[in-house]
Amino acid sequence: MRHFAALYAALDASTSTDAKVDALVRYLADAAPDDAAWAVYFLAGGRPRQTVPTALLRATATALAGIPDWLFEASYQAVGDLAETIAQVLPPPTRNSDLGLADWMTQRLLPLRGQPPEVQAEALRAWWDELAPDERFLLVKLIGGGFRVGVSKLLVQRALARHAGLDAKLVAQRMMGWTDARLPPNAERLAALLAPADAPADAQATPVVDGQPYPFFLAHALDDGPPEDIARRLGAVADWQAEWKYDGIRAQLVKRAGQVWLWSRGEELVTERFPEVAALALGLPDGCVLDGELLAWAPGEGGGAPAPFQQLQQRIQRKTLSRKLLAEVPVRFIAYDLLQQAGQDLRSLPLAERRSRLQALLAAGPFAAAPLVEAADWPALAALRQQSRERGVEGLMLKQRSAAYGSGRTKADGLWWKWKIAPYTVDAVLVYAQAGHGRRAGLYTDYSFAVWSRPPADAAEADAVVQAIAARQPAQPGALQLLTFAKAYSGLSDAEFKAVDAVIRASTLEKFGPVRSLKPQLVFELAFEGIGRSPRHKSGIALRFPRMLRIRHDKPLWQADSLATLEALIAGSGQTA
Repeated sequence: MRHFAALYAALDASTSTDAKVDALVRYLADAAPDDAAWAVYFLAGGRPRQTVPTALLRATATALAGIPDWLFEASYQAVGDLAETIAQVLPPPTRNSDLGLADWMTQRLLPLRGQPPEVQAEALRAWWDELAPDERFLLVKLIGGGFRVGVSKLLVQRALARHAGLDAKLVAQRMMGWTDARLPPNAERLAALLAPADAPADAQATPVVDGQPYPFFLAHALDDGPPEDIARRLGAVADWQAEWKYDGIRAQLVKRAGQVWLWSRGEELVTERFPEVAALALGLPDGCVLDGELLAWAPGEGGGAPAPFQQLQQRIQRKTLSRKLLAEVPVRFIAYDLLQQAGQDLRSLPLAERRSRLQALLAAGPFAAAPLVEAADWPALAALRQQSRERGVEGLMLKQRSAAYGSGRTKADGLWWKWKIAPYTVDAVLVYAQAGHGRRAGLYTDYSFAVWSRPPADAAEADAVVQAIAARQPAQPGALQLLTFAKAYSGLSDAEFKAVDAVIRASTLEKFGPVRSLKPQLVFELAFEGIGRSPRHKSGIALRFPRMLRIRHDKPLWQADSLATLEALIAGSGQTA
């Protein structure tokens, strides 16, 4: 654990990509193979399930530190991170531990899951007594399933490639599925990951080789602008393949050896969540890999249309898939690309040829290829893009017809652009606030917003509601009130957050643990990608990917938007109550 803690500190202390790669290469050269395998797993995004409940972590640390609950809570609010708070309030250790990361995981943490609370608490007390604060911090992160560090998977691949003298693209391919929690990392898997490029195939094999996907090729965001600017940047429209940008789950469908695997872009194996797609895929020939999108589908005229993402979430979040849910939320797989056919890797071929092969492969089913959006010029394509919301899509994908299928968000193999339509916007009132975490600890940066239940008649009616809130008077049935509907914590500058923090502290009405209720006085413009029904908020509505665009100092409180505005947006998105 000590060596991994030192690596974490080196990675966290630097903003230089080269310095982080250097630190990881040094670690790989010195670490035991089993320890290095687990380190790569965590740095690449792997997170095992939570081992000990958060409440038990807090209670055990509070008791061991000999402090009251209120003092621990105050410390937590000041620090903004549970693991750091625990690491600092505990008494100094009386012992030292030389146990490596792999032994910590396999001999201690993983076996602790599911043990009685008293057994877990006893283990925590013993472990904390042999670790320095930086090691305790990491241990709590690993126990809680919340380990994160400022490195990308691409950076990890670069370090592995340099360490082993391999091409980074080969490492990226071999790493697909590396963070699957059902396949714990070990020295054998690491050796296969780092095997020489000319090693025998069995020496390079990983436990998921049969169903292993390819690294996903990711698009860059295309800044919006007039068609003439787009034409100046991208050239002739005929050089690009345009498709609708769907709002679903990006996935690769792998058919090999008579079996089917479905992988999400996050490298999660999701085959069991979409049994109807897997069943249809059995009709594909062996040795093929399709890149595409999993979509909730609304039956209707012309074969139906994509349903809102909120419906697809039901399939993701449920532990069991009932027949009723499968019938209520049918899912389709729309294919974008053909990455492998008859066991041959096609990624180096131009997109135009891969598309031709895809259409030939799917001519008789079982899936549909993503329809192409044809236009004579950029103005015509821009006009079609304006129909995106009516079609239930987010805009257009633009893919260079000559492009190979790259790895990650790269421009080395050709270009893909996502040309999204402008987000929805709404003007909302700040009503609750909570302190941030990490470098935002101590500042109130996580906000809850509300809209009016109906448009106020004038400023006086809105002010009466504000005064009633300040006096802690409950809202009367049918009367004008503010209804919460969204949370957001991004979009403002550091200076703006500090200014809003001062307003929050001056306008706090009540405290509910870490949350402050506020006297309403600030209006914010929020941007978001989608909107749908939700029982979690008083408004009955929730937003998808909300963020703050600006503080509306120019807009009085009574002119903030109302529930009718949100209802109109839902109606425009094609949803029903």
